[in-house]
Amino acid sequence: MALVKKSSRRITVDGTTYRWRLRGRPTYDQALVWSPLTYAVEYAETPGTTLVITTNQPHPSNWFGAQANPVLPSDVADSIRTARHNGWTPENPGSPFHLDQSEGFVSSL
Repeated sequence: MALVKKSSRRITVDGTTYRWRLRGRPTYDQALVWSPLTYAVEYAETPGTTLVITTNQPHPSNWFGAQANPVLPSDVADSIRTARHNGWTPENPGSPFHLDQSEGFVSSL
């Protein structure tokens, strides 16, 4: 499944161009700080397998005002490199590749 181009940003990592997107509105669980922020990345030229990154921080638009740091392009680049090292092949079609970086996330439960 390809990312929606609206609100997506381009990033070049090690000579390859990707598009990444953070959901503007949090899911219900993210709004309640029950689950962490996630964002998606795909190969910009011919989208194949989507990378879904789960972070260790709350969504910036959560309903409780929990402190959330912005997702920086350097964070996205580091996650892309980690996923590529762990076997993500964005050029090939397939199921989404999940990269879980949620260690240390504290839920509001």
